[in-house]
Amino acid sequence: MTWTLPNILTVLRLIAAPGVALMFLYFSRPWADLFALLLFVLAAVTDWFDGYLARAWKQESKFGAMLDPIADKAMVVIALVILTGYSGMNPWLILPVTVILFREVFVSGLREFLGADAGRLKVTKLAKWKTTAQMVAIAILFLGTGLDYMQTGRPPRAGEGELPDGLTLADLATHLGVFLIWVAAVLTAITGWDYFTKALPFLRGPKNG
Repeated sequence: MTWTLPNILTVLRLIAAPGVALMFLYFSRPWADLFALLLFVLAAVTDWFDGYLARAWKQESKFGAMLDPIADKAMVVIALVILTGYSGMNPWLILPVTVILFREVFVSGLREFLGADAGRLKVTKLAKWKTTAQMVAIAILFLGTGLDYMQTGRPPRAGEGELPDGLTLADLATHLGVFLIWVAAVLTAITGWDYFTKALPFLRGPKNG
């Protein structure tokens, strides 16, 4: 494996995935939320840069192709677990998160079962939009949890963080984040079903080997 810049960015993104969780272990809130948000956004940006640079510099590799989706899934899964816990197990968040986690596990298991034929389940453009929607939603939800703790974790100051109609900035970020995570869940379910239908011909009959 050659340590090209695209591969290094992918490895750093994979390392950043558990780093998001560590923010809540070593920092108090709301700093943990804000540091997690910053780390997550930086990692998400590298998701675009590593692929772009690999294609532009003709440095695409099997290692990068293998590790890139793993890093993406690790980032999303770890962040969603943290957000669900710190959001008080909000049912409006639990349901779309369940759909996303189920799909990621299902598709990963499907690829593993298909083995050499897994290459036929290529990442579609809709799947890329799905990943983008997930990451944007997660970033906004981290912003919401951080702002919420700022407003409720200490005595509030009059009018602080409130919009004219009484809706706080934390509320606005949380509502927007939940809406986007539902959009991401719908896209996730659609792409999961698409992969399943494409895999059906390989699931019929006895497994070779």
